[in-house]
Amino acid sequence: MATLAETAPGTLQVTDRKSARAFVDTHIVPYADAYDRQGRVPEELLERMTAAGLWAPFLPRETGGGGMDLVTLGEVHEEVGRGCSSVRSLLTVHTMVSWAVQRWGSPAQRERWVPALGRGDVLAAFCLSEPGAGSDASGIASHVVEKNGGWVLNGVKKWITNGQRADLFLVFARTATSIGAFLVPRDSPGVEVTPIEDVLGTRASMIAEISFRDVALGPDALLGPSGFTAGMVLTGTLDLGRYSVATGSVGIIQAALEACAAYASRRTVGGTLLKDLPLIQAKLSDMVTDARAARLLVAEAGRLKDAGEASTIMATWVAKYFASTAAARHASEAVQIHGANGCGHDYPVARLYRDAKVMEIIEGSNEIQRITIASQAEREII
Repeated sequence: MATLAETAPGTLQVTDRKSARAFVDTHIVPYADAYDRQGRVPEELLERMTAAGLWAPFLPRETGGGGMDLVTLGEVHEEVGRGCSSVRSLLTVHTMVSWAVQRWGSPAQRERWVPALGRGDVLAAFCLSEPGAGSDASGIASHVVEKNGGWVLNGVKKWITNGQRADLFLVFARTATSIGAFLVPRDSPGVEVTPIEDVLGTRASMIAEISFRDVALGPDALLGPSGFTAGMVLTGTLDLGRYSVATGSVGIIQAALEACAAYASRRTVGGTLLKDLPLIQAKLSDMVTDARAARLLVAEAGRLKDAGEASTIMATWVAKYFASTAAARHASEAVQIHGANGCGHDYPVARLYRDAKVMEIIEGSNEIQRITIASQAEREII
């Protein structure tokens, strides 16, 4: 069994759910509401996450990663999501980029970026959404043209998680014949980052709008073979991001349950503790049930990923749909249980409520998920 090895003063190496929970309870839970109000995650926590090996522990050991399986990665992301959805969102986009570079990068790209991404020396952001396209790859307007043996990039990306802080952007843009994915260092001339502040949820995830104006890129900026990226977007990288959001949604349900159980054990109404009221007991039992059900769906998706099964794509859609819907429902009930106290900053449930709504939108809205799940069911049955 893995142990909790010290890597820096006060920092634990995260290798499994137990060590992740210890890290989250020590370094995230006590400060999550402050991060939410400040609208950012402090550098001190980012450094502790680096010391704990949280950024990309699934990367192969030969690259400096931990070789963590995806079931365990899901458990770690759940625990981080239990503590703070904004912090988990940073891990999500970094995971997507790190995995994409490891999976589809050239030997030179992997040598340059993978060890740094694995250590957290370079933090990454995933740039797909645009002001008029959202996550619809067919609506991408950003474009590149070939010039002087390299590329010139122009376009605008919006709602980019960790865009304010990332050192490396994975940018999706139109080429003359297809959609390409390009690795763009933040310090490239022509890159402009504009913070997006005061959003509904995941307020500390350092969201930004990023403009690319005549950004000159070398020939080695293109990730993967030309014309291959559309399939990568639909079946690979976004699937892994959706998996992380699903796990984080389970974390929200668990956080709501823990907050409500603690509150109901202290709060009285007419001399009776809330926990002894049948309606409150019903709400808590539903949280317990849905947390366990969602956790099982996520674990199934993770096992299929580890086994290399194509069916993991649909399993992840189902897990994300169920978990995010349940998270939104139970975060709302958590506010209800807390009453007026749930509407302020003294308890975490208001933050959970706002963050849970975001989970129903990102990495494929729940409406898209329902259509996709139904279409797959029809193919399997008819």
